[in-house]
Amino acid sequence: MTNLEAARAAPDAGRRAWLGLAVLLLPVLLVSMDMSVLFLALPRLTADLDPTAAQQLWILDIYGFLIAGLLITMGNLGDRIGRRNVLLAGATVFGIASALAAFAPTAEVLIAARALMGIGGATLLPSSLALISSLFLDQRQRSTAIGVWTAFFAGGSAVGPIIGGVLLHHFWWGSVFLINVPVLLVLLAFAPLLLPEHRAPALGPLDLPSVALSIGGILPAVYAVKRVAEHGFDIEALLSALIGAVVLTLFVRRQRRLAEPLLDLTLFARARFSLAIGSSTAGMMSLAGLSYLSSIWLQSVTGRDPLQAALLGIPMAVTVFIFAVNGSAVGRLLGVRWAFAAALLVAAAGNLLVLGIGVDGGAGWYVAGSAIAGIGYGVVFTLVSEVAVAAVPAERAGSAVGISETSFELGNALGLALLGSLAALIFRSGGDFASTLGETIQRYPDESDLLAAARGAFVSGAHVSIAVGAGVLLVVAAIAIVVGSGDRPEGSGRG
Repeated sequence: MTNLEAARAAPDAGRRAWLGLAVLLLPVLLVSMDMSVLFLALPRLTADLDPTAAQQLWILDIYGFLIAGLLITMGNLGDRIGRRNVLLAGATVFGIASALAAFAPTAEVLIAARALMGIGGATLLPSSLALISSLFLDQRQRSTAIGVWTAFFAGGSAVGPIIGGVLLHHFWWGSVFLINVPVLLVLLAFAPLLLPEHRAPALGPLDLPSVALSIGGILPAVYAVKRVAEHGFDIEALLSALIGAVVLTLFVRRQRRLAEPLLDLTLFARARFSLAIGSSTAGMMSLAGLSYLSSIWLQSVTGRDPLQAALLGIPMAVTVFIFAVNGSAVGRLLGVRWAFAAALLVAAAGNLLVLGIGVDGGAGWYVAGSAIAGIGYGVVFTLVSEVAVAAVPAERAGSAVGISETSFELGNALGLALLGSLAALIFRSGGDFASTLGETIQRYPDESDLLAAARGAFVSGAHVSIAVGAGVLLVVAAIAIVVGSGDRPEGSGRG
């Protein structure tokens, strides 16, 4: 039986499956929101807890570090001991850690709570997406469900600042963490009733040395990227990158020898899977750079407050949501590889339109460009998730999803490090400023000529970095066109 015949023979999902999807969207929304909401809360919690500069960085970064380092492991763990079990355990950890973070009396306690949230978050993403393959056996319905899942994941990072701004306007900084608890209680109550358990008894136990090598390689590699973003190239970043490279090399060598590897390297021999991972990395890299730089531009150059800046991001959130839901339809229409190429081109065009921002205006260019870029990002991110789920048998879906989600995290880190560092380098070369535009504004509030020059230098750096991000998208789009020249619309299924 062909994949197309199997898809037609699969039964339609009932109401219980769609209710199960609604439950799965809850943790996805929370994890993605927590990646963005803390930026708003940081000034207030800094005033209350008085963290050192190093502690502030750990408060921001430890969550993402642990998510990135544990995604592949947690995806494999769910395949073996049960995805629903891992989802419920992760939700419990995430909820307890959120409450601990909300009432943290010291910076050290908050860092520990954020670390626990990262551990819980790493279980929620791969388990929730992999469970979709159990809920929806029909290929078209599964594609729609994955599109909805992706839309909520992408939309969470966009609405996070808006919800955070409202909460911070009325309550204390801990409210941005405490809101997670009632949402997770709903998940814990209904997930056992609506979600099927799925485990693969044929798979052997986790290879613990591979787990250790995976975490021991990813964490220093991600730390090196973030270190470069914050301090530039220094000996600490170089050593971290070297340690990460050596450990990951040992990890890859071990995977090639194992019958049941933690990371199935043969997946990358499939052109479609490699294209998906490359597209997700490039897409998140450009999106992270665009979001980071435009946020600073909206607040430090145009003078808007965080909530006003977040509201201008709504058009992009809307287009990402709409086109993520319909991304699989685009894939069926054009063929997956050509859909990737078209979406990457649209995202690049949107980024280039954002170059219309300036010192004295350009909000219209930002809104229009980011909304158009959102069309491309929405399609790309849905297709990545769909390809990851379809690339392997159902019993290994969690491990494949872990790879795709790790690529998102890697792209996000690279965008902040490489594009952020490039913008900072151009900014600092423009005059005798402080290390960032925000510090310059705080340090020299009355020197209008210096501040005007600093804002101009920042805009110049943002232009170059956003253009480079668009260039990366164009390169990957060109690769997609070359490898996808023979792709047909009906090829959007497995393989």
